[in-house]
Amino acid sequence: MTRVKGEHSPHVAALAESMEHDLSAIRHAMLTSLRSEMAKGELTRPQTAVMRIVVSKPGVSLRELSREVSLAQSTVSGIVDRLEKRGMVERGSDGADGRVVRVRPTSTVTSWVKEQLPQLRVGPLQAALQRADPEEREDLAKAVARLRALLTKDAEPSQHS
Repeated sequence: MTRVKGEHSPHVAALAESMEHDLSAIRHAMLTSLRSEMAKGELTRPQTAVMRIVVSKPGVSLRELSREVSLAQSTVSGIVDRLEKRGMVERGSDGADGRVVRVRPTSTVTSWVKEQLPQLRVGPLQAALQRADPEEREDLAKAVARLRALLTKDAEPSQHS
């Protein structure tokens, strides 16, 4: 009996399980250096959450920041105080409404995010790809792109069925 594309088979289930395990290990390996570097900053989880928002939305208001991290404004204000003392963020008043407090990352943090963070994120992958031969690199890139397409349902019908 021939299986129709889209039907589940024990082989496909086992393959998916194995690939999920491999993808988890890959993600862990890629994030190890990033996590190690982030740990040097000794930020608490709430501080990390605040920093993510401040870096992605420079000039975010304290009120919006509180909403984004789902913490009381007084709690977030205390977190911002501690981050400001460490030289990680700056606060200032809004030009249009002096009552509104805006929070921005310092130039040191902005520079780190632009210059060092990208290398920490892709560095392990670049190192692994350097160890592969050129043909393997191309095969890996095509396989990853195809898997992404299949997972996001952007795939064209496959010729492989």
